[in-house]
Amino acid sequence: MAAGLGSRFGGVKQLARVGAGGEAFLDFSINDAVAAGFSSVVLIVRTEIETDVRAHMAELHPGMEITYVCQDHLGPERAKPWGTTHAVLSAARAINAPFSVINADDYYGAETFRLAVEELALSEPGRAANVAFEMGKTVPPRGAVTRAVVQIEGEYFSGLVETEGCERIEDGSLVAGHEAVGEDTPVSMNFWCFHPSVLDNFQSQWEQFLDKHAHEPKAEAQLPTMVNELIASGDLKVAVVRSPEQWIGITNPEDLDLAIAALSNR
Repeated sequence: MAAGLGSRFGGVKQLARVGAGGEAFLDFSINDAVAAGFSSVVLIVRTEIETDVRAHMAELHPGMEITYVCQDHLGPERAKPWGTTHAVLSAARAINAPFSVINADDYYGAETFRLAVEELALSEPGRAANVAFEMGKTVPPRGAVTRAVVQIEGEYFSGLVETEGCERIEDGSLVAGHEAVGEDTPVSMNFWCFHPSVLDNFQSQWEQFLDKHAHEPKAEAQLPTMVNELIASGDLKVAVVRSPEQWIGITNPEDLDLAIAALSNR
């Protein structure tokens, strides 16, 4: 998913060059995914950045077959994208097999994609997975962030709790919402594995969402919300797969130098 506005970053962070070879985050993801066994790449973009994204892909992945989808073509027309569920639905015609959904502006690591391929081999209607990360490997060296803490009941994902104040304090320990937490507390960084049959569920949910929120300029149909609803209705079980990788991302301009340094040897 590469259609976000990057409002806090102040530019097209999907194409921010963070690698020693001029790679953006999505280039690392594409390379890791292909190496792990993924067979196709679908990039969800906005019309206004499609030309730039295509040029970047031609430079970094010459000859690779990539499917491009413009999220804004699905409509209704609005300045702000309609959210991650809407993004996935905009690509529905390009999806005919078990698939993963990721953010274009995050670094997930090679092992994460290998775990996803293993999970997708188990894919069937009514079953999905979230590849979760250890909180200690997602917080910056300084400053607090918000993380989606994964809730687990038995063997399965039961929801997310958006938790503010996730940070490493002076003694090196972690806190989240002013409470001490373990390094391995699972958090979702929006890496999902789905069977294509879930698209019918998402379509129904999107139509219901649009009926209620069509005239709200900032309302978004987000994947975690829709997944939670499907879990609650009994239509979906979501396994939790734990990645050992170091997650890297950028939200604000000052994060760029940290990302470049972290990826210098990747």
